[in-house]
Amino acid sequence: MFRLSFLFLFFIGNLVAQDSIAIKRILSFQEQLNKEFASEEESPLQAEDLDRFTSLDFFEIDTSFCVSAKFVRTPYETPFVMKTTTGREPLYVKYAEAHFVLEGKKWKLDIYQNQGLKTQPEYQDYLFLPFTDATNGESSYRGGRFIDLKIPKGKSILIDFNTAYNPFCAYNDRYSCPIPPEGNHLNIRIPVGVKKYSKELANN
Repeated sequence: MFRLSFLFLFFIGNLVAQDSIAIKRILSFQEQLNKEFASEEESPLQAEDLDRFTSLDFFEIDTSFCVSAKFVRTPYETPFVMKTTTGREPLYVKYAEAHFVLEGKKWKLDIYQNQGLKTQPEYQDYLFLPFTDATNGESSYRGGRFIDLKIPKGKSILIDFNTAYNPFCAYNDRYSCPIPPEGNHLNIRIPVGVKKYSKELANN
């Protein structure tokens, strides 16, 4: 009985520690994103919005939306032009599939690699995950959101929906943004990450 109790407490303690690490990572993401948006050199905000900006509006952190997905490489895909909000035609390739369970159901999202960016040393391991979900147009941006990933070394990849962010065109019409492919729609609510942009909230 003592051994079982010890193992149970160890398991619970391990979960708490993992939760703490995840929360620190998510808070760091939020802090960094706010710094970029407050920076005149990096921010997508229009000048009048930048002057009053204090913070983006985030959903509450929920670590149940940090999922470990099976990473299935798709090496024989043909590059294609991903649709954008303008006439720009960026070339992408489907690099892999992410298979995971969320809220008791199995899901699949396609992960992409930008063929132009991969030629730059700092983006050689960069992967792009655009998606839409049932919060779009309500509490999150109507056009979907993005998650930045890196090529994993193993056969799994961490997808933390708490780090989902809006495309720049959600803040400024002068930007051209990729439109998430139809196959990357999640027919559930993903109430984490960055909310839709509200000038009033951002300036409070």
